[in-house]
This record gives sequence, C-alpha cells and structure tokens, in this order.
Amino acid sequence: MSWTEVVRIPADVEQPDKIVWGFTARQVVILTVTGGVLYLGYATFGERISLATYGAISLPVAVLGLLLAIGTHDGTSLDRFVLAAIRYQHSPKHLVTTTEDIPAPPPWVAARSCRLPSPLKLPARSFAEDGLLDLGPDGVAAIAQVSTVSFALRTPEEQDGLVAVFARWLNSLSGPVQILVRAERVDLSETITALHDSAQRLPHPALAYAAREHAAFLSDLASRHELLRRQVLLVIREPALGANGRATAAARAYRRLDEAARLLGACGITVRLLDAAAVTALLASCFDPTAPPLPADDLAGTDEVISAGGRR
Repeated sequence: MSWTEVVRIPADVEQPDKIVWGFTARQVVILTVTGGVLYLGYATFGERISLATYGAISLPVAVLGLLLAIGTHDGTSLDRFVLAAIRYQHSPKHLVTTTEDIPAPPPWVAARSCRLPSPLKLPARSFAEDGLLDLGPDGVAAIAQVSTVSFALRTPEEQDGLVAVFARWLNSLSGPVQILVRAERVDLSETITALHDSAQRLPHPALAYAAREHAAFLSDLASRHELLRRQVLLVIREPALGANGRATAAARAYRRLDEAARLLGACGITVRLLDAAAVTALLASCFDPTAPPLPADDLAGTDEVISAGGRR
C-alpha cells in the first residue's frame, strides 16, 4: 500500500523565531530594556514627582520602545532602520577612489573647514581577463548570464519538471550564490538604422515598404515608451583560503558554474560566463543605470591612467 503525505512548507522560513508571547529575541530585548529604563526612572524619581507627572514623562519612552520593537518600515524593523539612518548621517558623503589616507589641506590655504573626503572602498578590487572579480579577502566572484524559460505557457507536467530541475540545482549548492534580476534600457537606434539600410537592398518593393514601416513602428514605440529588457545574472562567490587561495577559489567557481550549466540545461536554461568586457560594461551600467551604454573603445583598461585630458 502506497500513500503520499503532503507537507506544507511555510513561506516565512527565514523569519526569526518567536520565543515569548509571539515576540522575537530582538523584540524581547528592546521591550526589556524599555521596561528597565522605566523602572529605574520610577525608582529614582518616583518619590520626588507625582505619579501623573511621571506617567506623562514615561509615556513617550514607552511608545518609542514599542515602536522600535514592533514597528516596520518597508519590510525592515524600525530599530534597524533607525540604526541605518544614524550610520548614514555619520558616514562620509564625499568619497574618492584612492587607497591612501587623504591629508588635510595646509594651514596657508584659505579653505573653509569641512569634512575631508574619504576613500571609496569597493568590494571588487579588480577583475581578470576571464571575467572573475577579485574581492580581496572575500575571495572571487563569477558572474554568468542566464537565459529564461516560459513557465506560464507550459503544461502542469512540464511545470513540475522545471520545478524539479530547479530544486535539484538548489540542493546541489555548496556555497553562497546570488540570483540577480535587473532591468536595463533598450536602445533601438541601431536596429532602426539597420532596417533603413537593409530596406534599400531588398529585392522587392513590398519587402522594402514593410521594413520601413517596421522601422517607423519601432521609432514611434521608442518615443512613446521607456523600453526595458530583463537580464538574469547568476553570481557565485568562493572564499580564498590558503596560500594559493585565489587560484583555488577560481577553480571552485568554475566547477560550480559548470554544475549549474549542466543541471539547469535539463530545462532549456543556458548559463554563460561573462568575460572581462561584459563585466566592465555591467558594472558601469550598475553605477549609472540612466546613462547610455559606452562603446568598448571608450572604456579604460586596468593598466591605463585616467586624467582630465583623457586616457594615457
């Protein structure tokens, strides 16, 4: 006799555990500290002021403690949001790309007193020709572009097969991995220009007319809408351990990418490692998403010096 048991997996498996009265450990600590502050205040000033006066003074403290414990802002707990806001206010706002400390201006310079710029510390130190990002003490990271499949148009049996393949890949993971889905602008100018150029070489007038009409349609579409396309990236990070840590981490990253390509290829998904030029263009677009993509000839190499007059 065979039977199947259906087990419901909660969607909030990453939520912190509730330990006391539906509160998490963080909330219990905040409420305990708030209660302790109110108790110490009453023990210190309870005999000197009236109960109504102390209640009026302690009410904002109690409300603030409750808000920090149970309040949220955009899915983030209010205490973490307040700590992030405090760190942002005290963090330097002017950053420059240098690895050395920035000296203060000499006393003979008539400059107004302000905070000096701080070094910009990026997680990526450099990238190799194979496209791997050097993260310094954090190891290396490999970025691959992943194709997509149409899930909604598949039959229920095909959908179950796709889910099974994806679950098999998730179960095979042996290190940190990130799936990044980003939207980038689509520039149709080259396509429109190619349509106009090819329309002049088409053998039949009807084909040339159709090409020009399609170019006009694309021009009107680009002028009326902001066209976006979706890009799915797979980022695999491996820590650098030991004396030959970078080479070992790179080998592990390559092996994990091969495993992902082999397992996900069963459902028609391709995994392609980005080379150095593609990684450079990707990082440039992430730093300035609204800017048009730069040609490859305009990008400086890792050994080139950038000055005000250009590269040298």
